[in-house]
Amino acid sequence: MPKMKTRRATAKRFHYTGSGKIRRAHANRSHLLTGRTRKRKRNLRRLALISPADEKKIKRLLPYRS
Repeated sequence: MPKMKTRRATAKRFHYTGSGKIRRAHANRSHLLTGRTRKRKRNLRRLALISPADEKKIKRLLPYRS
């Protein structure tokens, strides 16, 4: 049985934490930022955890912890 391949697009978007949870970046941070408040833009910088509903799907695309 060959080794499973990691989906490279997924590996660039999601990262494991030390405890095994998966982090993601927020959307809506690329352009048209003048209409958004400072607080909203600041909070979009932080990483977020993925939803438990999506966890199984993402883990299948990232077979190895990196």
